[in-house]
Amino acid sequence: MDTENPSAPPRAQSRIPGKNHPRRHPHSGVVHDNARHTTRFTVIGNHLAQHPELSGLAIGLAVYIQSLPAGAPADIKTLAARFPEGTTRIAAALRELEAHGYLRRTRVRTETGRIVTRTVSCNQPGHQGTAPDTTRPPTRRPAPDNRPPRKKLPLVPRPTNPFPSLLQTATDLLAGLRREDPRLLLSASDAEHLAPGVAAWMERDLTPTAVRHALTTNLPQEPLYRPAAFLAHRLAEQLPPPPPFRAPAPPPAVRHPLRNCDGCDRGFRDPGPGRCHDCRSDLPEFA
Repeated sequence: MDTENPSAPPRAQSRIPGKNHPRRHPHSGVVHDNARHTTRFTVIGNHLAQHPELSGLAIGLAVYIQSLPAGAPADIKTLAARFPEGTTRIAAALRELEAHGYLRRTRVRTETGRIVTRTVSCNQPGHQGTAPDTTRPPTRRPAPDNRPPRKKLPLVPRPTNPFPSLLQTATDLLAGLRREDPRLLLSASDAEHLAPGVAAWMERDLTPTAVRHALTTNLPQEPLYRPAAFLAHRLAEQLPPPPPFRAPAPPPAVRHPLRNCDGCDRGFRDPGPGRCHDCRSDLPEFA
């Protein structure tokens, strides 16, 4: 049987600092006086801290941006307010980081429609990881519409003075055509396209009742697959001529007040008081 060795140590002894490998300080250069961090620290790779092409400002900004929590602002104005360097130097340093892969800046649209800049900080350029999208969830692309494109409606006449009240009356008239014939059911976009044509008819001294009658009489017996196109064709082809020119009525004659003659006391009309026509001695026939 094996015998117990009383001289063997109970456990392996750790090295005594300075005994086997004494810590030697260099005669020149930097001397590190380090302490181990347990909280509030950021791991920075030497590929960034000792980058041979980046400027000191770019390296410092990269370290600062990597230490920020997710969602913190890192735009040029925010960084210029934090550091003494101006916006021009900070913008140039950010471009350095973008050129070497430590920074990615993209323009994205939020759910409210606002355009914002999203900054992605890369602590090791070239790795295959992707930063999560914190702006909005990805949206599904709509399925491609394989239906044939809708044919354009024929052109309709245009009124000379498209007043809003006139166009509204025309739209109401078009919306009511389905009461005359259910086949004349129009969409909102169709009514908007046809309203100027109806307004052009009413602008030529036609009442809404007359326009409705012209659009709904003598309809074909077969189904109307495109009622809006049918009405657009009728509005353009059956447009009535402009109304005849009417000379303005002459102004009404001036009616002077009734007065009593100063000579014969007979009533007569005249702009002012005086004598009537028979009593006036200054007239040529009485001169």
